[in-house]
Amino acid sequence: QCLYQFLAFVPPSNGSLRQPGMAAVMVDTQHPLTLLLNGSVGDRELCKIQYHFGEFGNYSLVVKTLSTSTKTVSCDLVINEGPINSYIPILFAFLVYMGILAILIVGRLFMKIDPVRKWVYKKLNPRETDRLINSELGSPNTTDPISSDPTPRLWSAASRQRLRSLDTFRGLSLIIMVFVNYGGGKYWFFKHESWNGLTVADLVFPWFVFIMGTSTSLSLSSMLRWESSKWKVLRKILWRSFLLILLGIIVVNPNYCLGPLSWDNLRIPGVLQRLGFTYLVVAALELLFTRAGAESGTLETPCPALQDILPSWPQWIFILMLEVIWLCLTFLLPVPGCPRGYLGPGGIGDFGNYPNCTGGAAGYIDRLLLGEKHIYQHPSSSVIYQTTMPYDPEGILGTINTVFMAFLGLQAGKIILFYKDQHKQIMSRFFIWSIVMGVISAILTKCSKEEGLIPINKNLWSISYVTTMSCFAFILLLLIYYLVDVKRLWSGAPFFYPGMNSILVYIGHEVFENYFPFKWKMQDSQSHAEHLTQNLTATTLWVIISYLLYRRRIFWKI
Repeated sequence: QCLYQFLAFVPPSNGSLRQPGMAAVMVDTQHPLTLLLNGSVGDRELCKIQYHFGEFGNYSLVVKTLSTSTKTVSCDLVINEGPINSYIPILFAFLVYMGILAILIVGRLFMKIDPVRKWVYKKLNPRETDRLINSELGSPNTTDPISSDPTPRLWSAASRQRLRSLDTFRGLSLIIMVFVNYGGGKYWFFKHESWNGLTVADLVFPWFVFIMGTSTSLSLSSMLRWESSKWKVLRKILWRSFLLILLGIIVVNPNYCLGPLSWDNLRIPGVLQRLGFTYLVVAALELLFTRAGAESGTLETPCPALQDILPSWPQWIFILMLEVIWLCLTFLLPVPGCPRGYLGPGGIGDFGNYPNCTGGAAGYIDRLLLGEKHIYQHPSSSVIYQTTMPYDPEGILGTINTVFMAFLGLQAGKIILFYKDQHKQIMSRFFIWSIVMGVISAILTKCSKEEGLIPINKNLWSISYVTTMSCFAFILLLLIYYLVDVKRLWSGAPFFYPGMNSILVYIGHEVFENYFPFKWKMQDSQSHAEHLTQNLTATTLWVIISYLLYRRRIFWKI
């Protein structure tokens, strides 16, 4: 539903010299394009062709007059030079990383040799490393020395053990986030979707929010067992939220390469800001309404099948009220010059009828409360839809649904706490939650990218986006939990290491983004291979840095 945009004027042919009129243009290859050819006299439509052009291909649209009397023409698309296979660099990179993995597997086999293993363990001293990590708050413990119940039903007598699957999940999300933020090899599916729909880049932030909610449930459980007062825990929550928001505004958002910090055009929303506020709401809500015995299953509930949900009914009511607020503001708030409930990109979208309505109510609230200069100036919608209005994908209204995403992650944490060491119960609950969220997404979207009641949209953080991402998150957590913590077939490496230092890796990759060795001048800025090499190198360096920090027992906690 985009307006046609002027591409080129083809001059008339020189009949005496038999030279056709020609015009050379470049076209986008991400989406199929529709080329409309109009005559210069009367603006009559001569032909229309829809085609998906390939990268670096060379094409000719040959237009011939078949009959001057009937004014009929023919339009034929000719491939002068075939497009390149732009996915070969990805295949090559995959083979390289598989080779590294094979070397590491061989190394593990050597570790089974007793003299080699003893020498390595003596050098690395992993027991001390694990002792330090397992003492950190934020993961469930398998023993509860403070519990007054002499025979707790769901606690085993095993030693304290941190769930590696949670750090692996967090690290996986973080590493993909770093890779796409660095450019993703300039492939379109490693960039954020222009408006409705999903790409790989749209998956990682909600997964990070989800696992933050899971960790919040576990860390609060641990703190409340060890802390004497909820006020102490609340002060920790407030301080951590304040630090996250401050780091986002002062450290991550400004580009100090362009000059000193200036309030005149400082972006207020951002990733860390949204994480900080979301953590504040979800953690404070859980702290306020949590009841002793809820996580251990000692509270009696009328429905045993919902015994991990019903004790949290006040939190659920609060979250549902937030969703009602989001729905009312999104679909009922009057926005000047825009139809109520508008969810489109504006610009040339929707046939250009609402050029200044990017994001509908969400964009209007940000511009009204924060000001146009204090929100994101180059949204992803500006590329295809040629929008001119600033729009922030981490704006105020979308934060409501981010809280919902984190709360669903917190529910996953409660499942882990409630069914401790009951692996089948935990995995079955994860699977059921995934199915429920998937069904809700199917209803909201009608299994369509554009035609649903509420399309999947990362820029808006629509409710269907949250339910879809949580559906994927529950399944992904189930798989990682099964492989890492149940069957122990995978240690979680290499994602486990950045997952242990997530704040440091995220802030570090943002601050040092434009510095060597994370970035350098390329020979060919249009080459996927060069971009992919640079982006994968930068991402791999952060994995190596996080591994070295892990080995030296350096962990940055906020």
